[in-house]
Amino acid sequence: MAVSSFASVPDTAHYWLTNARIPLALLTGDDVPSDPIPWLAAAPQSEDLVAANIEIRGGTIAAVIPVGASVPQDVVTCDLQQGLVWPCFADIHTHLDKAQTWHRTANPSGTFEQALSQIDHDRIKYWRSEDLYRRMEFSLKCAYAHGTRALRTHLDALDDQAEISFSVFRTLRQEWAGRLELQAACLLPIDAFETDQVAALADLVAESSGILGAVAYPNPNLDQQLDRVFQLAQTRSLPLDFHVDESLSSEHMALRHVAQAKLRNNYSGTVVCGHCCSLSVQQQAVAEETISWVKKASIGVISLPMCNLFLQDRQIGRMPRRRGVTLLPELKAQGIPVAFSSDNTRDVFYAYGDLDGLEVFTQAVRVGQLDRPIGDWPQAVTTTPAALMGLKTSGFLAVGQAADLVCFKARTFNELLSRPQCDRIVLRQGKAIDTTLPSYAELDDLLDR
Repeated sequence: MAVSSFASVPDTAHYWLTNARIPLALLTGDDVPSDPIPWLAAAPQSEDLVAANIEIRGGTIAAVIPVGASVPQDVVTCDLQQGLVWPCFADIHTHLDKAQTWHRTANPSGTFEQALSQIDHDRIKYWRSEDLYRRMEFSLKCAYAHGTRALRTHLDALDDQAEISFSVFRTLRQEWAGRLELQAACLLPIDAFETDQVAALADLVAESSGILGAVAYPNPNLDQQLDRVFQLAQTRSLPLDFHVDESLSSEHMALRHVAQAKLRNNYSGTVVCGHCCSLSVQQQAVAEETISWVKKASIGVISLPMCNLFLQDRQIGRMPRRRGVTLLPELKAQGIPVAFSSDNTRDVFYAYGDLDGLEVFTQAVRVGQLDRPIGDWPQAVTTTPAALMGLKTSGFLAVGQAADLVCFKARTFNELLSRPQCDRIVLRQGKAIDTTLPSYAELDDLLDR
């Protein structure tokens, strides 16, 4: 039996990953121990890590057994030395059409208002097919190298932009098939749904197997606008994805209106709402009432901690007091699906980021104080977003699933969240991929550098 180390996963169709640690929350089905106590690894702060050996055969997970159980002596093994193993990430809320534009169109004040005007300038001046294709592909290469398997992007759909952007997206989806599961949601202001043109847009979204999306904000006609969105989605069997309440005004309650609209229209499809920042500044009774509507309507909530921390309560020369991250534990306590996602990447809304699911998870845990214990929060960048995206074979680790895994040297959550884990190994169908990130220099000619 040949034995390899963490740095060199065997390049063979059949091998074992031994001495691994798997978060219990990321196991599912028959692979969840009925009595997990004998499986649990010694770890501080009750981290619920399963000590396991994982058999990889023909690109799939063939077995998961506790460490100490017999591993065949005639099969190659790779000793992970107690390193963590996760399923690949699912990133449900990104903006690839805006990504990687910071060096040509910046946001001098860093405010949300200036971001809106600056991105309009960039879109009008630059967003043609080649520009979109290259920036979006660059972002996909980053996500793939970090260990993402599924990704949804919003695409600005004002005027003629929808045709251009969705055409580029369809090309990229075809080129990345088998590596990344890609989805696209149109994005436009909710008042656009008072016009006749939205029917053609909904048809384009349906033809692209996409998601109908909008920015829902308070206005006198919000309920009628939402009804129109739900009717268009219902007749075309489209999922729905809203931006809501991306502000620190306690008066903003679009999230509640979306939940009520779903119930009012008897809509049976999947609905998710991103941001939901205003919940964090509302009185407890007001927030609890909105959460009860969200639960009743079975809506998923997407938290975008990095972008919200960057934009919310920003005033030049003044320390932000309120950070805008939504009520994560309170939503989760009511059984509402909560996912974390990247949102914007190196653009006017968020100047940083690299579409790394681990970075998103790390920042969410730190900001939201989601440890002690960390429990099943790892599902927020894996299992939960994959389920909200309608993906039945992503986001968890189980026998029979593709061996799409991320292996870390970190042995505990504390070690995982303390360093960026640049030496991670990403397996796709059991094979280690090249995790070299693309050079920013690839886009220099697009960014007038």
